[in-house]
Amino acid sequence: MRAKKLLAAGICITMAASLFAGCNGGGTQNDVGEMTKEEIEKFEADAGGLKLPLDKKGTQINFMTESSNTGMTDSTVIKELSRRTGAKIVITEIPQATMKEKAKVLIASKTDMPDVITGGFTTEELNDLGMQGAFEPVLEHLDELPNFKNLFIDKAEELGTEKVMKSWKASNGNLYMFPSYGINRDVNHGMMYRKDIFDKHGIQMWDGPESYYQVLKKLKELYPSSTPMVSKTGTNFFTQQAQSWGILNWPGMFYDHEAKTWKYSSMDPRFKELLDYIKKLYDEKLLDPEFLTCTQAAWTTKMTQPNQAFTTFDWIDRMDMFYEQAKATVPDYNLRYGNPVGPTQKVITISPVSGGVVFKRSDNSELAMKVNDYLLSDGGAELMTCGIEGVTFNWNEDKSHAVYIGFDTQNITIKDLEEKYGMCLAGTTRRYDRRSVYFNYSEKNQEAQDLMNNKPNGGYLPEDPQPTPTAEEKEIITKNDPKLRKLAEEFASKYILSGESGDAAWNNFLSQMEANGASETVAAQNAAQARYDQQ
Repeated sequence: MRAKKLLAAGICITMAASLFAGCNGGGTQNDVGEMTKEEIEKFEADAGGLKLPLDKKGTQINFMTESSNTGMTDSTVIKELSRRTGAKIVITEIPQATMKEKAKVLIASKTDMPDVITGGFTTEELNDLGMQGAFEPVLEHLDELPNFKNLFIDKAEELGTEKVMKSWKASNGNLYMFPSYGINRDVNHGMMYRKDIFDKHGIQMWDGPESYYQVLKKLKELYPSSTPMVSKTGTNFFTQQAQSWGILNWPGMFYDHEAKTWKYSSMDPRFKELLDYIKKLYDEKLLDPEFLTCTQAAWTTKMTQPNQAFTTFDWIDRMDMFYEQAKATVPDYNLRYGNPVGPTQKVITISPVSGGVVFKRSDNSELAMKVNDYLLSDGGAELMTCGIEGVTFNWNEDKSHAVYIGFDTQNITIKDLEEKYGMCLAGTTRRYDRRSVYFNYSEKNQEAQDLMNNKPNGGYLPEDPQPTPTAEEKEIITKNDPKLRKLAEEFASKYILSGESGDAAWNNFLSQMEANGASETVAAQNAAQARYDQQ
C-alpha cells in the first residue's frame, strides 16, 4: 500500500521538475575531452572487460547522490569519469536529512526521476517499487555487465556475495538494485579501552565476561568516582553486547547456525545470561547509570576526561579522534581496541556486499548500468577513491597506499576527498580501492584489524542469511515483528533498571512474546529459509 502511494501520480511533480530540470536529456556533447589511444588501452586493462569509452555521443547520465556539497558535476574526479566513460555524468546532490523524501517524490514523478538513484530504501521497498514498473531490471542487461557478473555470480561463493542473487531478487525473479562491493572494513566497531590507564596500573586486557568484570572492579577500586564502562547508543547497547554472546540482530530474529533455525534473539537463553551479567555491572556501579540515556556529547566528555570512564563500544576511528580531543589535558591518552566482552570472543564483520542504486527505465538504462559496472572495476574503484595519479594522488614507495595531493596533512577523511575532488560520493562509489585512505589504517585501527583477523578460532560470527518471504509470510512478519521488538526493548530496560529480573520475570516475558505471535513469526521466517536452502 505504501509503495502504491509513492507511485500515485501528481504529488509534488512541480518540485521534482524544478529540482531536476533538464537532467534527463538525450544525447549531448561531452565537454571534458577525449582519451588518447594509449589512455584507452591503459584504462581498459583495469575495466574488467568493458570497452572504453562506453558511449561516443556524450549521453547525459544523472546521478542522485547523498551529499551536503555542491558543484560535484564539475569536480575533478567526476569530470574524469565522464571522460573515461564517454557519458556526460551529472551529479545532483541531496542532503542526507531529506534524501529519502526527495527520492520518493522523484520516483513518483517518473518523468523527472534521475537515471541513477539512491535514497536509503530497504531492498523490500525497492523490490515493491520495481515490480510496479519504477525501475529497470538489472539481469536483463547481464551480458553487458562483466564486473557485476564476476563479483556477484561467477565468484559469489569465493567472495561471500551470494546474497545478491539469493536474497535481493524480487518475488517476480527480477533484480532491481545494483549492489556495491568491498566498501567495508573487516573491523569497524568494537570494544575499546584506556590503555594508558591499564598500563599505569598493570591491568591486563580481558578475554571474556569474568575477566572483564574483574577489570571493571579493579578500575572502580582505583577510581571510586568513575564509571568504568559507558555507552551512548541507548538500547542498541544490548545489540552490540549480544553479538559476543553469539546473538545477532537483537531485538529481532536471528539465524542460529548451530541449530540451523531462526529464533527471536531476545528469547534465547544466552540473552538472559547477558541480561543477568549487565545487571550485575549496573548494580555494582561498574556500568554508567545513564547508559541507556547518555547523549553523544556527554559520552564524549566522560571518555576524554583523565579518569572518569575507561571502556566503551564504538567506531574504531574514535580512538584517534578522542586522542586529538584529549591530548591537551591528558597527554598520555591512549584509547585502544579490545577483545569482545562475551564468551564467544567474536564480533560481526560487515558484509562485502552493500546496498547500491536503482535505474530509471529509459533508453539510457543500459548505459547507466554500464557506467556503474565500470565503477565496480579495479579502475573505477581507483578513480573514485584514489583519484587520478599525478593530479589527486601519487603512490607511496611500494604502491601500498595513495598519498593525496593538495592537503597539508595525510590525516584526511573521505569527506575531505569528496569536498576537494568529488571522490567517495555516496551514490557514485560502487567499490573502494584497498589502497585508498579508508583502508590506510592508523596504527590503532590496524591493531583492531589484526586483533580480530588473527584470533586462533576466528574472530567473526557468520552472517545471517537473507531469505525472501512470500506475501503471506511477509504479512505475518510485518504484523508481529515490530510489536515483538518493542516488547523486547522494554523488557530489557526494565530488567536492568528495576526490580523486574530473575527467572520469574524472564518466564513471564517469554509468555508475553508467545502471546504476541513469536512462534508464528519464526515459523514464517523458517519457511522462507527452507526455500532459500534449496537454491
